[in-house]
Amino acid sequence: MIQGLGIATVWTFDQQRTKAFFTEKLDFEVRSEVAMGEMTWITVSAKEQQGGVELALMSLDGPGLDPESAEALKKLVGKGVMGAGAFRTDDCRGDYETFRARGVEFIQEPQERPYGIEAIFRDDSGNWYSLTQRREELDFSKDWA
Repeated sequence: MIQGLGIATVWTFDQQRTKAFFTEKLDFEVRSEVAMGEMTWITVSAKEQQGGVELALMSLDGPGLDPESAEALKKLVGKGVMGAGAFRTDDCRGDYETFRARGVEFIQEPQERPYGIEAIFRDDSGNWYSLTQRREELDFSKDWA
């Protein structure tokens, strides 16, 4: 039986540069880095997230992609239209200030949303992420449209 999500893919133009982005700017930890022939398997995760989801930093020119698919992915990632996920935080505004000071590009400053406070940023390849501080209690009976 499925027990949960273990690894999610983040497409990158440069694995080492993206690893540095996550570890130096977002304070993530490297969970694995293994040379596997033509490729290197690198995963990172938030330091506080023990045993949770890891992000696999997958090269856009690595094995497993035919040339046509690799080109299509490169265009989408480079264009900045690939959303890679949402990170939970207990202080969206504080993390926004910290990460912005470290050079993280934000495409949306923290804003109040029905579900909490959200900011949106890009990684070094162009993938975007939500940084969300959830409300303690949500009233799903409200119409938020």
